[in-house]
Amino acid sequence: MELKQTYLADPGRYDQAAKMYARCERSGIMLPKISLGFWHNFGSVDPYERARDITHFAFDHGITHFDLANNYGPVYGSAEETMGRLIDDDFRPYRDELFISTKAGYDMWPGPYGEWGSRKYLMASLDQSLRRMHLDYVDLFYSHRFDPDTPIEETLQAMVDIVRAGKALYLGISNWPLEPLKKAVEYLSQRDVPLLIYQGKFNMLNREPADSGIIDFCHSKGIGFIAFSPLAQGLLTNRYLNGIPADSRMSRAKFLRPDMLTPELLSHLQELNATAVQRGQTLAQMALQWILQQQGVTSVLVGASSVQQLQTNLSCIE
Repeated sequence: MELKQTYLADPGRYDQAAKMYARCERSGIMLPKISLGFWHNFGSVDPYERARDITHFAFDHGITHFDLANNYGPVYGSAEETMGRLIDDDFRPYRDELFISTKAGYDMWPGPYGEWGSRKYLMASLDQSLRRMHLDYVDLFYSHRFDPDTPIEETLQAMVDIVRAGKALYLGISNWPLEPLKKAVEYLSQRDVPLLIYQGKFNMLNREPADSGIIDFCHSKGIGFIAFSPLAQGLLTNRYLNGIPADSRMSRAKFLRPDMLTPELLSHLQELNATAVQRGQTLAQMALQWILQQQGVTSVLVGASSVQQLQTNLSCIE
């Protein structure tokens, strides 16, 4: 039986701390400007050794924030199970250097208690997540989406109680509209469990969090903002500049559909790419850098299907 090689983190992983980290607004938390998301490429359908290589490279280069959710995979829950293996195999000695987040809100198990924002769902989901990840607590727990049918006080009080029970150190909100977000900030502040960060889809093609006032509101209240889908699921890379590759995510038509790549969008992407080339960058690097330059943005979540891809994206901090 072949024994796994013991992982020893690079002793120089914090050498670039001055340019690598940003303070999460009015909090004690510093987050890496580039954080690693586990939405894709870390599920049970993906090679575990590749996940190990990616996370080793990430941590060795100062990426301390790993972002998950209960239903990341596929299959649901399997990205968290991968995180649990990584903790046991490699990262247990470095647990206090890591900032691990997870979420609950979208569908996770059958029946009326397996999604949305009830107290029962949120608490049960986090307990399951902790078991899958082999952790006693997460650093950050998110409400993954706003539930219009559950009293907002029920959702928020469950989150307050989760922190007070020691199962999460900080709270986050993702994908909530501005008005419920304002109510949440007030409710949590009154209970001395202030909101740390808001996670929203934000990129050069989708500026809704800025247009709706969410980023400005968070900045005014000392709340961080972390962007997901910064490359618009691959549109803001060189992947689709000449059409739809047969092996691409769009060709599988799950989250990206072929009809999204209109002639107008393709022309726009080609123009953006030309600008990036003039700047000596890839389109992806320029797209990530654009987000990080927006006032109020703390960090950008990137996925990675290879070490090389993560290395390329990480260079946008230079």
